[in-house]
Amino acid sequence: MPLAREESSPLFAGTAAGTLRLIFYLALAMVLMVLDHRNGWLLRLRYASAIVVEPVYRLAALPVDGMRALSVAFADRRTLTEQNQRLREDLLLANAKLNRLSAVAQQNERLKELLDTQHSLDLRVQMARVIGVDLGAYRYRMLINLGARDGVKAGQPVIDAHGVMGQVVDVLPTSSVVMLVTDPDHALPVMIERTGLRTIAYGSRNGEQLTLPMIPIAADVRPGDKLLTSGLGGRFPEGFPVGEVRTVGPSQTGMFLEAHAQPSADIDRSDEVLLLHDLAEPVGPPPLAHPAGPPASDAPPPPSSAAMARVTLPAGASSAVKPASAQSAGAVKP
Repeated sequence: MPLAREESSPLFAGTAAGTLRLIFYLALAMVLMVLDHRNGWLLRLRYASAIVVEPVYRLAALPVDGMRALSVAFADRRTLTEQNQRLREDLLLANAKLNRLSAVAQQNERLKELLDTQHSLDLRVQMARVIGVDLGAYRYRMLINLGARDGVKAGQPVIDAHGVMGQVVDVLPTSSVVMLVTDPDHALPVMIERTGLRTIAYGSRNGEQLTLPMIPIAADVRPGDKLLTSGLGGRFPEGFPVGEVRTVGPSQTGMFLEAHAQPSADIDRSDEVLLLHDLAEPVGPPPLAHPAGPPASDAPPPPSSAAMARVTLPAGASSAVKPASAQSAGAVKP
């Protein structure tokens, strides 16, 4: 049903009643603005209404705030977990690098000691790297990366920066086997630095120390004495450190003193070693020279045992000859 003209007329119609209504509202608005400007009544009203309405706003925003807080919480937890994992990986990597640097520093220090030893020697030496260890039952040997192709020969002494390691016993084309001084089958002529006493140092069954079983009862041997190579036998040069005496006591037979020594070389820790080339004994007897001269039937007779026992000394030094027939009579000067 269509509305009447009076029912559908706007609030401020063009009639006299609408005009009066407009004037009334304008006057009311002016009064409220003046009062608000002078006394701040509407500000107080808005403040009071905000206190009443704010809980409604908070309650309406509570679901959205809760979802946002949950998403932030889960995101932060995931981020913290990832960061923690990355930090753990970085820490492990840093520790691995630190350990590697420490190992490299120790290796460089050992190489420096070897180079210093090499430069201080008057002998021709060659550096080799340990590539294997053979620690069987009563068998203490190691494998180095130099062989016959590198000029290595059986019998060559092997040392490190601190002392004698052993000697080459088996030569392969590209590698060699070294018997350590602690091997039970190894024997090394040594002398005590303090007294000059010469004896033999043998390996032991445990592979950790040297045994000196044939020391005279009256010999002056004390714990702490240094053992050096004596040079006897021509295999090892004289004066290289061999070990340090730890204990001294009578042997089982009671006829000798028996001492135990700690090797000077780093038997279990050396990665690089030095091979001495000048004093390696040749395999087998030396070849006989055949100079031009009279035939074999006219050759002079072989020298006597006294002449063969003669020792050649430097110029200016005296020499002593002890013939087999005059040994009981003492030394005979030529």
